[in-house]
Amino acid sequence: MHVTIDGGPLTIDEVVAVAAGRAEAVLHHEVRARMLPARDIVEQAVAEDRTLYGVTTGFGALASKRIDPAEAEDLQVRLLRSHAAGVGDPLPDELIRSMLLLRARTLAQGHSGVRPVIVERYIEFLREGLLPVVPSQGSVGASGDLAPFAHLALPIIGEGYLKDGDQIEPAARVLARHGLAPIRLRAKEGLSLLNGTEGMLSLGVLGLHRARLLALAADLGAALSIEALKGSSRPFRPEVHALRPHPGQIASAARIAGLLEGSGIGRSHQDDFVHAVQDAYSLRCAPQVHGAVWDTLDHAGQVFGRELGAVVDNPIVFPETGELISAGNFHGQPLAFALDFLTIAVTELANISERRTDRMLDPERSSGLPAFLSPRPGLNSGYMLLQYTAAALVAESRVLSHPASVESIPTSGSQEDHVSMGWGAGRKLWQVLDNISRVLAVEILCAVQGIEYRRPLEPSARLAAVVRKVREVVPPLEDDRVLSDEIEAVAGMIERGDLTHNLA
Repeated sequence: MHVTIDGGPLTIDEVVAVAAGRAEAVLHHEVRARMLPARDIVEQAVAEDRTLYGVTTGFGALASKRIDPAEAEDLQVRLLRSHAAGVGDPLPDELIRSMLLLRARTLAQGHSGVRPVIVERYIEFLREGLLPVVPSQGSVGASGDLAPFAHLALPIIGEGYLKDGDQIEPAARVLARHGLAPIRLRAKEGLSLLNGTEGMLSLGVLGLHRARLLALAADLGAALSIEALKGSSRPFRPEVHALRPHPGQIASAARIAGLLEGSGIGRSHQDDFVHAVQDAYSLRCAPQVHGAVWDTLDHAGQVFGRELGAVVDNPIVFPETGELISAGNFHGQPLAFALDFLTIAVTELANISERRTDRMLDPERSSGLPAFLSPRPGLNSGYMLLQYTAAALVAESRVLSHPASVESIPTSGSQEDHVSMGWGAGRKLWQVLDNISRVLAVEILCAVQGIEYRRPLEPSARLAAVVRKVREVVPPLEDDRVLSDEIEAVAGMIERGDLTHNLA
């Protein structure tokens, strides 16, 4: 599969494919012609000694400091070095691949005034598997993701570090080994390499992909729990949800109903109104909660989709008029809000999932299941501690759901006096996504064990297939054993879509 960079928008699926290493990014043959008019305007402006932010002036609060045109190129190198102030653990490879792709796309639009060789080098990095080492902390999401992008760009000039395979080495050494010469930056190119929102956007696009897998797993987990708890399928009938036509709710109800269709467990008590006049909210209201999450994911997808075709540089070059306009398209507020909304939404998947888990483990509320799903409770604690783990992860995710987008802190001598904190919002989202995959794994583990206690009654054919899939990696719980690896194994299945590939 190839993803073509032609200066136009990309899709979320294309970004995910390149980030995962399933697709190769290639440059369209017309990109060079698209980029050169803006480059000509920048070079003309420098030749005319015009005052241009970041070209013949300093940066941020130093914008009033004039720079001699003869020093314009040196200015760009110093800019990359000074802004490479990130700290913390390196970003994962998939985020680096996404950032390289999206930075190349932005610069290829022809509104940045950089030479095609800059875009070509980012594509070469992707093709050769050379990934800049980018620390995970240091961006406030204002002029874009300045510190991360500085670290991303340093290897272009032979500085910073590159990951080549499993080895991290100085970029100059890696470039030489691959026959790539460092690029000497020209006017405005360092600035364009730093300005933009593609770091936040990468966190969002890949985070959205992960969140969709978790939302599918939540619908699956709810269906499994309903079977384990001998819940009713009546609340998922389509005529109920047609009366409250939120798209996500309708889709979630249909998905859960489809998973329950043909259940022997369900048939065993479908006319037993004494058994359960009404199921608990965590069961019968699953479509209303999960559906609201799906609608939030759809909103985030619209925001990210627009950004995947946006010009987010500064100053922006308009080849048609010859103008360079300093503005604020690099500000991350639209992304920061969407990232915070995503975090809040997926946390609710965990909130309601943990309640279903707790119900399955409690013999007073589990419709006859043994205490903590152990065949010998008392001597064994069974799955008791799985609920502790889920509770801890839910509590942590609730704290992380506090929005970063309301926490602006002025920077650059208050020249940048309002910042989005979108990068922080994205980092929180990824931590919460890790948490939620494990919370859902706990629910699925418990529900599979609970369903097996209903024998000889059988679940629906679709859910029986899921039970078998889980049992390929996790055996039934008989006597107590260490459970951490089993949680991680099922969480991995959720993150890969192994259990939900036929649900979308």
